[in-house]
Amino acid sequence: MITVKLLRSRIGCSPAQRKTLEALGLKRIRQENTFEEIPSVTGMIEKVKHLIEVTKS
Repeated sequence: MITVKLLRSRIGCSPAQRKTLEALGLKRIRQENTFEEIPSVTGMIEKVKHLIEVTKS
């Protein structure tokens, strides 16, 4: 399982990055969501890795 936490604001991001964050379920700073480690989620995390914090559990 992977826990993703939004650390930085979506302001100034490209529209594609905003849609990726919404797909991950992250709308507010310090909001967390947990996912299974599958390729599609890993790809989304890679696109916005400068905005989030990832921990494996």
